[in-house]
Amino acid sequence: MNLSHVSFRSYFTSLLSVVALLFIMSSCGSDKGKVEEVNKLYGSSSKAWVTDKQTDAAGDKVKQDAAAQDQEISFASNGTYSGTQSGKYVFDQAAKTIVMTPEGSTTSSTFNIETLTDDKLTLVNPNSPDSKLMLKTK
Repeated sequence: MNLSHVSFRSYFTSLLSVVALLFIMSSCGSDKGKVEEVNKLYGSSSKAWVTDKQTDAAGDKVKQDAAAQDQEISFASNGTYSGTQSGKYVFDQAAKTIVMTPEGSTTSSTFNIETLTDDKLTLVNPNSPDSKLMLKTK
């Protein structure tokens, strides 16, 4: 079999291009499953989040009206949150959960955290894994 020098170089260049493309594509993947440290939740002292998207128990996108889009929740470094409700929260990075207890209540709500980065927060209802609230920084 006679391989010319030019065809081998062309083959090697193509192979290298494909490997580089695959590497770039894999490094640009989604943040799903990435839960960073608690300070991503509140920034330097407090951070406001607004609804980006929401899905229901069937995983279908919930249409956001103007009022829902304007609602925000702020998390503070002192373990409190405020918005339509105020209260205290406990963040557990290892368990990827946040427990929120409204002011004056003895009942808390626990949410699984699917994503927490500087600008994305996805909360999942543990009783309905397809029911998600995706938030973005304001």
